[in-house]
Amino acid sequence: MAMARFKDLVLDAVDAQLLGRFWAQALRLDWHVQDNGDGWLSGPTPRHTIWINQVPEPITAKNRVHFDVYVTSLAELEALGATVVESQSRWTVMADPEGTLFCAFLRDEVPPDRLHGLVVDSADPVAIATWWAGVFHAPVEISPQGWATVSEIPGIPMLTLDFNPVPEPKTVKNRVHWDVEATDVGLLVDAGATLLRPQGSDLDWHVLADPQGNEFCAFS
Repeated sequence: MAMARFKDLVLDAVDAQLLGRFWAQALRLDWHVQDNGDGWLSGPTPRHTIWINQVPEPITAKNRVHFDVYVTSLAELEALGATVVESQSRWTVMADPEGTLFCAFLRDEVPPDRLHGLVVDSADPVAIATWWAGVFHAPVEISPQGWATVSEIPGIPMLTLDFNPVPEPKTVKNRVHWDVEATDVGLLVDAGATLLRPQGSDLDWHVLADPQGNEFCAFS
């Protein structure tokens, strides 16, 4: 039985309107701006929602959570303001207009959902992938190369949640995180999550961290 359900994604930005417009065009979603400067991207279902939250702190380290996207050409993304960082055999590492890294996968034809996957850097991918597979009650695939993938997550607007091995530790708050819906946040805490900030008068959700410190929000 699942302890939580996937709700949506959240991206931090110094300039929410700048990144909102970029990612709306890159992912073929609709951009909506709020009076406070924040905004959200919407798509064919509520699960396609990506919130763009304005934050004061700029990027100071490589983001440990990044998007994998399908695209027909890198020039298309460069025209929107992205830059090429590093070319790999199967993908290209790029940075959005604020420097948030993501990976672009070239295809002759792209599917309607251009967001292919969400990748999380980790010191122990197998352990944290297994943890999230338990939270979502979804299957996990463990690779001999050290990475692990959670797939078939109900309601997720992408194919996979991938955990990638990296040597460097987590030092700053993730600039990309996901929200979940949970009927009992206590089950997540009992399973190993840490409650960072409880729901209160000025907060409509609980802020937690998974066993490896990745922040996420739980809506009751």
